[in-house]
Amino acid sequence: MKILITGVGGPTPRSFANALKSFSSYANYEFIATDINPLAIGLYQKDLFSKVYVVPPASNKNYWEVIENIIKGNNIEYAVILPELEILEWSKKQQVDTLPCKTLLPDYQLAQLLVDKAKMTEVLKNMDVVPRSVEFARDKKDLTTIGTALGYPYWVRSTSGSSGLGSLKIENIESLENWIDINPKVTHFLASSFLPGRNLACKLLYYEGRLVRAAVGERVNYIMAKVAPSGITGNTSFGRLLNEPGIVTIGQKAMERMFTYTNTKPHGFFTVDLKEDTHGNPYITEINVRHVAFTQCFAAGGANFAEDTMRLLDEDPDFDKEFSIYEFENDLIFLRDVDERPILMKEHKLLKRL
Repeated sequence: MKILITGVGGPTPRSFANALKSFSSYANYEFIATDINPLAIGLYQKDLFSKVYVVPPASNKNYWEVIENIIKGNNIEYAVILPELEILEWSKKQQVDTLPCKTLLPDYQLAQLLVDKAKMTEVLKNMDVVPRSVEFARDKKDLTTIGTALGYPYWVRSTSGSSGLGSLKIENIESLENWIDINPKVTHFLASSFLPGRNLACKLLYYEGRLVRAAVGERVNYIMAKVAPSGITGNTSFGRLLNEPGIVTIGQKAMERMFTYTNTKPHGFFTVDLKEDTHGNPYITEINVRHVAFTQCFAAGGANFAEDTMRLLDEDPDFDKEFSIYEFENDLIFLRDVDERPILMKEHKLLKRL
């Protein structure tokens, strides 16, 4: 099975490939990789990718010609598209044209909505599943109104982008003003009530109009957290695999609202991010239109969404499409770091300080 995987400079595409290589026996996989950056480490991982290509950005007029030549020249059957800009480009093309190979992507209208955190929040605000929020432009005249509306502290981030782009806990008006100044490329921000509780991720796999698989995890710590003022880098170093169907229900209801609002078919893979308040009530902070970097850890724990995706695309007759929530062993955690294979273990076995 030949699979094109794009954006291999990022950890998520490599995690997807490793989930198949290390934890799936469904097929003999061959991965062909692309990235726009010649320094992307994935382009040089010959043990993982059989062929690699540096390609133009998705916004480039030559993008499709290059991609289609790669697919045709390598007889590629399937594509795994994970960078958000490429997801938008591929989903946009699929609504007006035939894609060069099979892939699992939502409709363009839905993808476009979800990459904008402010618009997503606006659509969900009447469901009591998102925190109180205020969208504002960087040139907003009176920034004090944000603190008045939300109270201090509050959380601010870019309305678009991933890995916690432009995010910070705001304690006073001066810290907000300084934060806007040192993020000149961010034109629009989203401020939200600060949620100090657990940081959760709900995985939802939809196929041809129905939800087929789900699972829940918790992000506890982040790789290189000290280099980010917010402590969030988008790449989890310590997390938990959880059995919490209530979180799945919240994510499912939010997605149902999104499908209805955009008049689109339930189809694609989504990661619903939630944070809990001081009372343990979860609120949705964003919905990703893709897998996230610890996909491989879910696979190691028995929830191999990468394999599920490929079996669905391959129209495997033995795949059970009845909805199920993956269940994990109790106390199961994962540890990750740069250039290291993730470790799964029981949390009670963590070493104690002498």
